[in-house]
Amino acid sequence: MLVTGAGGLLGSKIVRLAVKRGHEVYSGYRNHDPPAGQKLKIDMMKGDEVLKTVEKVRPDVIIHCAALTDVDLCEKERDLALAVNAEGTRMLAEAADRTGAHLIYISTDYVFDGRKGMYKEEDEPNPVNFYGYTKMLGEKHALKCRNHLVMRPSMIYGAGQAAGKVNFALWLLDNLRNGKEVRVITDQYLSPTLDTNLAQMALDAAERGIRGIIHAAGATRASRFDFALRLARVFNLDESLIKDVKMEEMKWIARRPRDTSLDVSKAMKALKAKPMELDDALRLLRGEIEELESEGSKDF
Repeated sequence: MLVTGAGGLLGSKIVRLAVKRGHEVYSGYRNHDPPAGQKLKIDMMKGDEVLKTVEKVRPDVIIHCAALTDVDLCEKERDLALAVNAEGTRMLAEAADRTGAHLIYISTDYVFDGRKGMYKEEDEPNPVNFYGYTKMLGEKHALKCRNHLVMRPSMIYGAGQAAGKVNFALWLLDNLRNGKEVRVITDQYLSPTLDTNLAQMALDAAERGIRGIIHAAGATRASRFDFALRLARVFNLDESLIKDVKMEEMKWIARRPRDTSLDVSKAMKALKAKPMELDDALRLLRGEIEELESEGSKDF
């Protein structure tokens, strides 16, 4: 198994779980060391390097997590976003086709325009920002691969701070634990996805050779504000510190879609690892964080 972006939040979780399951794992990374597997430096912007790496490793499965996910940065640095999210995926898809690998592409809910929410797999992508556009192009390249699976999550969060980034859940926890007020959006809706749950779904799909397109997100549609309140309750933190704000008040560079919640009915039927309800996922997150803290992790 080759996992790209293995030093990131999701990729690091996948390689840890895959190694525990006994898979031979090559952990592809560029800047941030992966926590497990055989480390393999790979730059997704260098097509020849991508091809040579895949042909050398000849994996049965490629789980492609590497991406430029900073939405505003993608809007400003469009050539960079295209190179990483679109062109890099095209080269990886070609390499997968040459070697017969099963390509699993981790996409995003931001391929949708957010006008209706609860999107199904057959709904037509129509991104409203450049990040979503480049990920849609990545999907198109992945779909040309003979053995492909496109997985769409939504707002991935977890216990780790991989690749030097703090995810939304940890940002909330850090502020609430320190008694700081946070301003959280009330009118943007998503399907928050715990990285552990998504990693389990991706590995299930990899092990069973599932193909096509599948929405692999959390099973609960929630606003960011609702997510914050639920997290505060699960962690017994002060909900009064959470202040509401509207999308129109945010000083973003890139436009954000209003409702990109995902219908996970197909995943519920097709996968053994099922999408988790939000409160269950948050309780699992609390257990993971407490375990890390008890081990004296440097992340906390």
